[in-house]
Amino acid sequence: QVQLVESGGGLVQPGGSLRLSCAASKSFFSRYAMDWYRQAPGKAREWVATIASVGTTKYADSVKGRFTISRDNTKNTAYLQMNSLKPDDAAVYYCRLNDGYGNYWGQGTQVTVSS
Repeated sequence: QVQLVESGGGLVQPGGSLRLSCAASKSFFSRYAMDWYRQAPGKAREWVATIASVGTTKYADSVKGRFTISRDNTKNTAYLQMNSLKPDDAAVYYCRLNDGYGNYWGQGTQVTVSS
């Protein structure tokens, strides 16, 4: 059973920054891509960013240039650095791992952007 635990959410003012972490209990973590998604109240869950096993990254247009996804395979952890946060970025953020057998999700971490 794969477990993913997100942390790092909180309340931040517009223009501020947060760094989210996703710790995975998964053997051979380095073999798998990691994704970040988010879901705002009343909206569908949306993809935010992906980091491949080899380190290549992709971003949704809405966060490109402001968010950076990274990973530390020695710690089985993925990160999402979020800068220049906007009120529209407020959501519950989830990390996801797909190992070819199924999708595994964390419990989510709340990000609130408000002055």
